[in-house]
Amino acid sequence: MMPCFYKQISGIDCPGCGMQRSFIDLLHGDFIASFKMYPALLPVLFTLGLTAAHLYFKFKNGAIFIKYSFIFTISIITISYIIKLLK
Repeated sequence: MMPCFYKQISGIDCPGCGMQRSFIDLLHGDFIASFKMYPALLPVLFTLGLTAAHLYFKFKNGAIFIKYSFIFTISIITISYIIKLLK
């Protein structure tokens, strides 16, 4: 696995730390472990998939859905990062 350069330099987890391991858990079918490792992985994947689908199919209100999905995803990343720092 690729090491986190931010963590190597600062010694503090970055907001994306755990995403690789969470993705590996998801590929192995362990959804609960994946969610515990990085709760924002599924929203990130959903947002990326929605963006790709919108670029291909040109949905009428696709940009609005992408915007709200992005806001939701960033909110989950921020909240889970704050909780991780407080532990």
